[in-house]
Amino acid sequence: MTTTTPAGRPSMADVARLAQVSTQTVSRYFTGVGYVREETRERITAAVDDLGYRRNQSARRFRTQQTNMVGVLSMGPINYGSAEILTGLGIAAHAVGMTLTISQMDVDWRDDTWVDEVVQSLEHLLSIPVDGVVVVTPYAGIEDALHDRMGVTPMVTVSDRPGSPASVASIHAHAAARTATDHLLGLGHTRIVHVAGPPGRIDAHERIRGYSDAMAAAGLEPTVLELAHDWSPQAGFAAARALGSPGEFTAAFCANDEIALGFMSGMGVLGFQAPRDFSVVGLDDMPAAAYFTPPLTTIRLDFRRLGGEAFRMLQTQLVTGEPGVYDSVEPELVVRASTAAPPST
Repeated sequence: MTTTTPAGRPSMADVARLAQVSTQTVSRYFTGVGYVREETRERITAAVDDLGYRRNQSARRFRTQQTNMVGVLSMGPINYGSAEILTGLGIAAHAVGMTLTISQMDVDWRDDTWVDEVVQSLEHLLSIPVDGVVVVTPYAGIEDALHDRMGVTPMVTVSDRPGSPASVASIHAHAAARTATDHLLGLGHTRIVHVAGPPGRIDAHERIRGYSDAMAAAGLEPTVLELAHDWSPQAGFAAARALGSPGEFTAAFCANDEIALGFMSGMGVLGFQAPRDFSVVGLDDMPAAAYFTPPLTTIRLDFRRLGGEAFRMLQTQLVTGEPGVYDSVEPELVVRASTAAPPST
């Protein structure tokens, strides 16, 4: 191993570069969250020694006063995605002997007081006290209001807000939506509608944006149905009834699997079935999606891993004093029986 001492105080990135590993691996080495092979551990140890890397002194002082409790501030109704994120956070916390204190808030973003309610809940968590906070939010702009209250307590946000700062973990809803739409385009569909999620949610907006970008890239006009009040099958059922006959479309990309279930049910009431009369793609790959009739083609989002990554980022900051680097959770296309080439006319 050739040592090149960086100018100034060495960072975790310098250690990773010298040890020829990722910054995420160095983070796992220090925090104990996740597996690091013995040979890799030896290279990292050597790099730490060669560089004279020392963890942030404020982090060391913080560790002597730690409570081993992490606050979780989760906004919006509990659904498959948010429940899996909380599960991932819980598993990661348990692995390092820490406890989660969870504040679940089903706030109404249209209410003028919702930001004040969230800030009040955050201040309660900080008063417990907790070592750090993970904020899970589908609503734009709340991170700025919360950062002002955090002081020296580390915070990581789980959000699909585009252009977010470093301490944010994202499921990449835009990329997921684009992948779903590209799948339908690849099958030969040109009349594709998007059955959107509820308004005011970043993830719903990013799915619209991904779908629209894919349609624009194909030289096609997007058609977005914004009828949902939540992420439930009722939204998809209402969209199917609003569309009626598949004569105006040959495929639908639904904002999540539950909406897709409702959409297929609504079309079935009208006498139409997938993929005979239309194709449909969902998003999430919830466990039941493989048992829909027909089994649903969807985009798999590993929400549980996302929760684990968010916790690892926070733990890195607690242990080293440096922000954790997000190890991206990428969407994956899962092709089942609900999609096919457009029906012949």
